[in-house]
Amino acid sequence: MITQMKKYTFLVFHRDYEPFLEQLRELGVVHITQKAAGLIEDDDALQAALQHEDELRKLLRQGAPDQLLSEQANIRQSIAEAQAEAQQAAVWGQFDPAKIAELGEAGYTLRFFACPKAAFQEEWGIKVNEKDGKTFFVNVNNENNVNNENYAELSDYATPLPAPEKSEAQWLQEVEHLKGLLAAAEARIQAWQKANLKDIEKQLAEARQVIDWQRVTLSTDKLAEGALCLFEGFCPIDREPELNAMLSEAQVYYEETDPEKEDATPIKLRNNKFTQLFECLTGMYGWPNYNEFDPTPILGPFFLLFFAICMGDCGYGFLLMLLGWLLAKGKLKIEMFDGLGPIIFVLGVGTAVVGFFLGTFFGIDLYNAAWVPDGLKGVMIKGKVMGYDIQMVMAICIGIFHICLAMTIKALSYTRRDGFRATVSTWGWLLLIVGTIATLILAMTFSLPAQVTKWTLIAIGAVSALGIFIFNTPGRNPLINIGAGLWDTYNMATGILGDTLSYIRLYALGLAGGMLGGAFNNLAGMVLGDNPTWQWLPFLLIIVVGHLLNLAMSALGAFVHPLRLSFVEYFKNSGYEGSGKLYKPFKK
Repeated sequence: MITQMKKYTFLVFHRDYEPFLEQLRELGVVHITQKAAGLIEDDDALQAALQHEDELRKLLRQGAPDQLLSEQANIRQSIAEAQAEAQQAAVWGQFDPAKIAELGEAGYTLRFFACPKAAFQEEWGIKVNEKDGKTFFVNVNNENNVNNENYAELSDYATPLPAPEKSEAQWLQEVEHLKGLLAAAEARIQAWQKANLKDIEKQLAEARQVIDWQRVTLSTDKLAEGALCLFEGFCPIDREPELNAMLSEAQVYYEETDPEKEDATPIKLRNNKFTQLFECLTGMYGWPNYNEFDPTPILGPFFLLFFAICMGDCGYGFLLMLLGWLLAKGKLKIEMFDGLGPIIFVLGVGTAVVGFFLGTFFGIDLYNAAWVPDGLKGVMIKGKVMGYDIQMVMAICIGIFHICLAMTIKALSYTRRDGFRATVSTWGWLLLIVGTIATLILAMTFSLPAQVTKWTLIAIGAVSALGIFIFNTPGRNPLINIGAGLWDTYNMATGILGDTLSYIRLYALGLAGGMLGGAFNNLAGMVLGDNPTWQWLPFLLIIVVGHLLNLAMSALGAFVHPLRLSFVEYFKNSGYEGSGKLYKPFKK
């Protein structure tokens, strides 16, 4: 739900302006209306403050200054290069580079080569090593035999290699030295963090205060040659008594009104603990406008249901519950799941419940398992409807209900915002689709007489046609209305059909996850055999790794596709815009 707001207009004498702002900031309940970004963001002082804030945020994000991080990165790069050099030098064995230099001074030149093992000829040089199907050898020449035939022949059959600067042992010694330097660099970073991070956090908070203050002052209009200061703000209705009590003692003029339709009224969500878990999903799309309905109370339960159907496995639900509990209690720390422990736990509960009714436990078909009591099998969703899998039919039915609910919310929201006359077409479509579905359901379940069903459908069609084709825009030329209605009909017919079929993905994802889990079980069973001994080890490996992989892939699909059904199919048919701004009071 969206908390009701009150709009305040303040008119303050310039001498009392800053003390009054301090009072408002101390109270911390008023969201000050700011001018468009283009009108205030080019202010030099604000730009400097924003730049300073970015620098502080960068420091906190990086955890150290660029200089220390650059030093650490360079040492790590040097370690990687030294390790690569050590691997290349390993094929030449242990040697002393100083001895090679002495041979050069004596007139001997050593050239290093590699060639396929089968192509090597003894007269080419001294074989040093064989590795990966190659022979590594050294060709020795003195200054009196530089152009010998053997060396000339090598260029056609062998690949020349650079002479190693150091032996493998020397490179590894260099690696150990660099690791010592890296440890020292990391110690300097930790020391810097210990000495500076808290101070930077304090500076960032102060910078944020400066930016908020400047934005408020830049959004204030100066009247009467600067003698008066005029600005607006919004206060939640539940904090209104506190604000009015403070204003009654302040030396300011203010006016309290209800927000108008054209006002940029901020929104403050007020939901129960369960619905609050899913507010992050609403924020991913966009917060509701003040005149819209908060979609979270509907998005939350349906996302939970969709996720559970896509997972479709009771066992995976228990694993998600365990993961969510460990994250929520701080016993397991995973940065990407920070703060998501409670919602993961709830999604796990939903998955366990729905997975049981779908009859799947770690890829095992519970409905066909001999050890499952018949009483439990009786509540599982199995069988076919008109030749189709009941789970697929169920997914389509859920989709139809979801879209009908979205259209109902759209009609109510638009009517509240624009009035009934402007939403006649919306109500016409709602009556046509929902009325037709409801009539057909009543006819099938309560055996309505054929004549009653027929005339009910005719009445629904006639009334809907008037709203869609004749009165869709009152006061406009009827012929234009008919044309607009035909175009709207084409869009609705193609759109509703495609939107409804999109819900088949709920069935498909659950089926795919169950089949893959069953495939891992079958593979593990084949490895185990009838009289297992050591086969228990690969059996457990396949079971654990296979199901963890399936869990990860299923969870990804179960997050993305329900989110798409909510953001595309539901939000489109509910008319949700999601262009609102959150309530952010001016406070310390």
